[in-house]
Amino acid sequence: MFTGLIQCIGKIRAITPRGTEATLTIESSFRSFQLGESIAINGTCLSVTDFTDSTFTVFASVETLQVTGMARMHTGAPVNLERALTLSTPLGGHLVTGHVDTRVQVLEKIIQTAASQFRFSLPDSAELQSQIAPKGSVTIDGVSLTVNTVRDDDFEVMVIPVTLSHTTLGNLQPGMSVNLETDILAKYISRKLSRDSGSVGATGVSMEMLIQNGFMR
Repeated sequence: MFTGLIQCIGKIRAITPRGTEATLTIESSFRSFQLGESIAINGTCLSVTDFTDSTFTVFASVETLQVTGMARMHTGAPVNLERALTLSTPLGGHLVTGHVDTRVQVLEKIIQTAASQFRFSLPDSAELQSQIAPKGSVTIDGVSLTVNTVRDDDFEVMVIPVTLSHTTLGNLQPGMSVNLETDILAKYISRKLSRDSGSVGATGVSMEMLIQNGFMR
């Protein structure tokens, strides 16, 4: 698990294809890894397979390459990095699994003094669309953000100066694509409502359903 608070920006040192899979070697300020430990790269949870004093290597499966933007990365590209949280880690963002749901496109970037407002396309999946709500949380390229507005085809977030300067989000421009992970709590609620709506006699959200599931007394 992660928090969506980026700890440093790394740089891809090498990409080694292995058929439909690949390994990525990344240069960073991180030190003293353990083999197999989890690390989020642009919001994608991967395991460390090797490391040196200044680099670490991860393995990317065909699924990872297809769902995330890693298949289109190049040597020298900057990436957002976050190591897995511990029980003593402050949860400053929100709970992030590092399991990227899909890619969405940057539609607009509006610079407002020091902060920037970004408008992203909604996912094609109706289920994922239902998991993005105003004042809810999303993860964009591994960065925990709060959703300001959701419309029929897009959603907006505001990115503060410290996030722009300490992550790769400051480099985003319209037309670029980013990794999106919706909030894990929204996933469970969406799944629950989906199952209930498919049951015989179910009516979706109701007072009875809320009471039965502990939301009300």
